[in-house]
Amino acid sequence: MAKLPQEFLEKMKKLLGKQYEAFLASYEQPRQFGLRVNTAKISTEEFERLVPFHLKKIPWVENGYFYEEQDAPARHPFYYAGLYYLQEPSAMTPASILPVRPGDRVLDLCAAPGGKATELGARLRGEGLLAANDISASRAKALLKNIEVFGIPNAFVTNEVPAKLAEQFPEFFDKILVDAPCSGEGMFRKDPAAARAWDARKPFACAKQQKEIITRAAQMLAPGGQLLYSTCTFSPEENEQVIAYLLDTQDDMELLEIPQYEGFSSGIPTVAEEDWMEAARAGKGERSAASGKRDEKYTDLRKCVRIFPHKMPGEGHFLALLRKKKPTDALDGGQDGAAKRIEDRTICLNSERRAEYRKSVPGGLQGKAAASKAEMEILQEFLRDVSMPMDISRLEIRKGQAYYVPKETKENRGLVFLRNGLYLGEVKKDRFEPSQSFAMALKKEEYAAAIDLSCGDERVVKYLKGETIEVDDLAEAKGKGWQLVCVNGYPLGWGKLANGTLKNKYHPGWRMKY
Repeated sequence: MAKLPQEFLEKMKKLLGKQYEAFLASYEQPRQFGLRVNTAKISTEEFERLVPFHLKKIPWVENGYFYEEQDAPARHPFYYAGLYYLQEPSAMTPASILPVRPGDRVLDLCAAPGGKATELGARLRGEGLLAANDISASRAKALLKNIEVFGIPNAFVTNEVPAKLAEQFPEFFDKILVDAPCSGEGMFRKDPAAARAWDARKPFACAKQQKEIITRAAQMLAPGGQLLYSTCTFSPEENEQVIAYLLDTQDDMELLEIPQYEGFSSGIPTVAEEDWMEAARAGKGERSAASGKRDEKYTDLRKCVRIFPHKMPGEGHFLALLRKKKPTDALDGGQDGAAKRIEDRTICLNSERRAEYRKSVPGGLQGKAAASKAEMEILQEFLRDVSMPMDISRLEIRKGQAYYVPKETKENRGLVFLRNGLYLGEVKKDRFEPSQSFAMALKKEEYAAAIDLSCGDERVVKYLKGETIEVDDLAEAKGKGWQLVCVNGYPLGWGKLANGTLKNKYHPGWRMKY
């Protein structure tokens, strides 16, 4: 068992009471390993048929599975094809609960490394927008890679502070996920280093940051929209108290019920007060009348969910699902007025800042590194072999780089971002070179020339290691030019064919290293 800080143990004893010994015993049990299927690429039924792993369904996550450590799924070609994401079972819960539908405008505010963002993006099915943000530039790069591996074409990956995003996107998003940076108490069994780094002051420092983050998220939520707040910690200061703070300061926010599963524990209203530890030591009978009234006020906190490792086969988590109330008819000119205002939301700069930007750029927004007619013709020539549905008005070429941009972000400026939409590739003189991310967003049948290798073919691993491979024995390898390389029908990347030899175009930074 990981050595747990004494102050943490005392705190958990007060929080759990009679359940404390069972909680402590859970640290003697081995951690669970999980993977989540990318249902934008493959159904769970087909996945179960295809993979050789020892799988067991995670009952509370529709597309989640336990696997055995010896399966080593990170070394399998299907992992490189983006068919699944490796994720701790409890950590799959937040994204599975937020009810994202195709066409929604979705924000994952603290998204790196992408475990939850990739699930939200997969459920959009390429419709609407996934904005995925992380304040850390290095972590945002890892986030971008995972989104590209998953083949999500409608992502806007940003590297901004929440306050800056809130300034740009007031009441814009239909669904927001805030998996807040936290003290990580729920991960002590999985990550003993987190236990060693913990001290009693950390939850309070995290809570201050979390209150700022969730407040900014609420500002970006559209009326009628839903916000899922989660942490991987047990600390009430970072959980119930953060939700209580939001409800105190935002009159238009309300808690919703979360679908229950056997093993889920309810939120704890009595810990909403800042001195809950003192109250617990004194005993409920000695608490003040004011404390009792506060408990009454926060009865709704029972709608939150806590996941404890002694009740569920996973690590510790906290979840709260909130909704922004719609304006009343009297305040908003009727339901039609509210609907129109929501429809008029735009991710573009507000009008004043957009006007300033237009003045600073010769020819206005249309003057920005505009693609030449020749460049666009070269791109469209390549796209004649692509049957992936595309709106030609959303194609952009900037300094030779071609993108397919979500309509919601077409004119956005003023934010630090790593990717706006799908990076298609590069126009070089008289030719177009497709990108790795473009390959991952395609289906095999959406490109005219594809080489499909079976999973057991040794050429698959050679390809993933960046080697040139011979494919003259394959019927589909009789021509020349760009080929979409697939494993069992699922794209891995590009190759260039000539005389039965496939020159490897797999992204060097993604290559298999073993």
